Amino acid sequence: MTNLLKHKMRGKSTGEIVGWVILGVLGIGALAILFGFVIMWLWNWLMPEIFGLTTLTYWQAVGLFILSKILLGTSCGGGGKGHKSKKHGKDKCCGSNDKKGYSKWEHYDNYWKEEGDKSYNAYVSKLENDGSTDDSSTLTEEN
Repeated sequence: MTNLLKHKMRGKSTGEIVGWVILGVLGIGALAILFGFVIMWLWNWLMPEIFGLTTLTYWQAVGLFILSKILLGTSCGGGGKGHKSKKHGKDKCCGSNDKKGYSKWEHYDNYWKEEGDKSYNAYVSKLENDGSTDDSSTLTEEN
């Protein structure tokens, strides 16, 4: 996992990383506020009419949301934490819980120590010999 983070953060300035973290925190806060208002609006629209219940304040709606997450489980949809799809043995929508998605990074450092420089130099010399300067065919560090 450390190698993946190093790879993703390569070439990024500290200010850019801090900016993304602040943007993420603000986004999560905005979503939390939005969830509270949506739950409050839906409750106050439906429940008094259908069941004769009282209306909720914003903080009561947020509390109801938190309580429902505690009681009902994951954010991926019903079934709680232990629910697995019988067909594939994976979580219903969150994917597998194992590290298969990161298994290709297991040997990342060793590859670059052993073959990275040779492969890169061969690629650069191929580009220089071909005289190709087409930017669309070259790999950039942003990818």
